[in-house]
Amino acid sequence: MSFLIAVLVIVIIAAIIFLAWFISYRQKGGCPVCALQKITKPTKNTIPVENEPAYSNKAALTPPMGWSSWNTFRQNISEELILSTAVAMKATGLLDAGYKYINLDDCWQSSMRDENGRLQGDLEKFPHGIPALISAINRMGMKVGLYSSNGTLTCEDLPASLGNEVKDAQTIAEWGCEFFKYDFCHHKIISGNAPVVEAIEISAPGKSAELTLYPENAEFGGRAAALNIKKLPTGKGIGFLNHGAGSATFRPVINTGGKYVLTILTYKQFTRSESYLQVIINGEIYEVFFPRTNAASPTARTQLVVKLDGGTSEIIIKNPVATVADSSYIQYRRMGKALKDVSKKISYEKGTEEKPIVFSICEWGIAHPWNWGAKAGNMWRTTLDIFAKWYSIHMIYRRTLKLYSYARVGAWNDPDMLEVGNGKLTDEENKTHFSLWCMLAAPLILGNDLRLLIGSDGEPKKDSSILKTVTNKSLILIDQDSLGKPAKMIKKFHGIDIIARPLANGDAALCFYNTTAHVKGISFDINDAAADEYLNLNSSSSYQVHELWSDERFSAKTISASLQKHGCKVYRISSN
Repeated sequence: MSFLIAVLVIVIIAAIIFLAWFISYRQKGGCPVCALQKITKPTKNTIPVENEPAYSNKAALTPPMGWSSWNTFRQNISEELILSTAVAMKATGLLDAGYKYINLDDCWQSSMRDENGRLQGDLEKFPHGIPALISAINRMGMKVGLYSSNGTLTCEDLPASLGNEVKDAQTIAEWGCEFFKYDFCHHKIISGNAPVVEAIEISAPGKSAELTLYPENAEFGGRAAALNIKKLPTGKGIGFLNHGAGSATFRPVINTGGKYVLTILTYKQFTRSESYLQVIINGEIYEVFFPRTNAASPTARTQLVVKLDGGTSEIIIKNPVATVADSSYIQYRRMGKALKDVSKKISYEKGTEEKPIVFSICEWGIAHPWNWGAKAGNMWRTTLDIFAKWYSIHMIYRRTLKLYSYARVGAWNDPDMLEVGNGKLTDEENKTHFSLWCMLAAPLILGNDLRLLIGSDGEPKKDSSILKTVTNKSLILIDQDSLGKPAKMIKKFHGIDIIARPLANGDAALCFYNTTAHVKGISFDINDAAADEYLNLNSSSSYQVHELWSDERFSAKTISASLQKHGCKVYRISSN
């Protein structure tokens, strides 16, 4: 009985605390119900991304193919290692097979930014600098990718790009980088809190305010409203802007277009924690971060320089961050926009063809980036990091397979880099791993030591099972199919996954994957696949079948196969 009483007391105390917070938050101009979304549905994106345009930077029109330093070398990379890997990429025929990116993961950069605050290569490991390295690899016919994180530091605690998005995008674009992986370490969530806004002053640089916008000048959307605030000089302020609760829109008239100073007057009593606003001017988003404060003054002035058109402008203020997914979307979209803008700017200034940068969103799947990734970049990680263990490969495959409907041309689910040739994976597992990634329309980014594929005579090891696996032309054609539709699950059969994807010429790719540790047999009627509308495969009394590992070709209506432990068979099927 005493235990129940103790529990009841705890519940009552918690309810009182919650009620006190609820009332206080509302009295301070906040929407408490809106604030709770970050706890109750953190992975839900509440920003209407369906209204946003696709990323469309004319890059990654098929899944990118290349190599990354991380899986094998991690922090132990150098100029010599990267150059020798590029040489091996070309000598082994991997470049001819379609692998064209040499990607430097974490630890390419120095712990110091240069005197202009720009990223620079590790001063010891990359003595000639990253631009010279990129130039050398470009001359070999390959492209170079670099890495950073959207947090305060990278995963290895080196300088990252939060707050430096435009500068870092400008830097790597000027160097000639054509692939950019943006990680999630030291991530800092954007606050959903918003200050109460007393007024907005507009002035030309160096001049007094030309125009002041007050709450009575605003059009309110959602829960946003004008509040009576006695401590403010005007007695009023705009509240309920937090966690996507509402917005305030102003339509000032400016005689002459150009750069102006926007001064936002806020009530500091309501910004004891960090807060955030977006100021959207004629469609252009400006972000304003308000720090925590212990200042005695009840008001604060925060300024930014903006561009206003001559005539009527539209100024919207709001905080759309209701959940952590909203925060991630805003941050990755910010970097994606910077990459697109600078690559266009550089090509315009130099009068050269644009070199778009493939933007790889490495958010680990935490904020469900498949819901918004196509609006922010070219590819998005679906899970945490891969390991050269079969359980890891299988788990990532299963998770990514379910997301087939989100991928499209120029926007890909990314189940992480390939582990073919790493760890203790068997030859059969290596083949299955590669096959599944091709069926998923996944980026094919090798993670093994390519130098080991070269013999002492400097020639590629033609008997290497690893090299044969990753250069299987028929499988690569499946991965690189221009239709861009990944595989979906057709059927499960006693531990065998039957997955298939449609191909641009009307064919279908069919894969049997034995998920078990035992030899399994299967017989499958191809008409069962043709009945699935997603595949768009014409039904037939007989089909032309090509098994892509054995190169066996035959005509049949039914396919029978024996599958080894963790083994697979992949077929390209054509209707007669």
